[in-house]
This record gives sequence, C-alpha cells and structure tokens, in this order.
Amino acid sequence: MGRFLYATQNARDAFALFRPEGQPNVSKTTTSGKTPRPMTSDAIERAAGADPDAQPLSDADLRRMKRTPPAKVIRRALELTQEEFSARYHIPLGTLRDWEQGRAEPDQPTRAYLMLIARDPEHVDRLLNGRKRGTCRRSNADSPR
Repeated sequence: MGRFLYATQNARDAFALFRPEGQPNVSKTTTSGKTPRPMTSDAIERAAGADPDAQPLSDADLRRMKRTPPAKVIRRALELTQEEFSARYHIPLGTLRDWEQGRAEPDQPTRAYLMLIARDPEHVDRLLNGRKRGTCRRSNADSPR
C-alpha cells in the first residue's frame, strides 16, 4: 500500500514537471475559486435562441409528436419485457400491447392500478403473487406431507 502511494505521488510530481511555469493547474479536481455569475432568465432565453442546434419546438412540432403511453413508461422503468410485466401484474398481454401501441387506453380503475405499480412495484408483486421478486413459490406437490 505504501509503495503504491509513493508511486502515485511520484507520478504527480512528474506531471508537474511538464507544466510550464506560471500556467495554472487545470485539473478537473481544482477550481479557480471564482464563483460564476448566475444568468438571468432573459439571458438564458437569448442564449438558447441564439443556438441554432437547440431551437425550441414550435406548436406544430408539439402537435405532431406522440406521447409515450404511461403503461410503457412504467414497464420500461421496471426494466421488464411486455411478457414479464403482463405475467407479474396479471394484465393480459394483448391488452398491454394495445395500451402501449395507442390502440386503446386504460380506464380509470386501471390507471389507478398502474399508478400503484409505478409507486411500489415490489409491494404489488408481493400482494398478487405471494412472494418476493426472485424467489420461487413451492407448489403443493413439493410441500412435505
């Protein structure tokens, strides 16, 4: 351990030799000590408007863009396939696909159910399936007699 620390210190000293006299240290770990001036909201708007690569979306752009359905957002956040999500939360696979592709929308009780899944997916899984995620459930055939 001590040898590694010595080698690291020697490497820092060696790199310092290559920095010309009077040139500031521009390491990512050091700062100049100056605090940046905060931009006003008008200055931010002007800077954003002047950037040709970051123009704001027009109303027409916003109208033609499609929103990602909430069921798909939740499923992706949980990193589940459609099949896994469908099986885990007892939602018919065809229904889930219809929601995600915009062919149908969940009704109000189903939206509330999706909100519960989004807020506490492990709890909903435990309530529905009687187990924690990643554990196997023993069937009646496996239980001791």
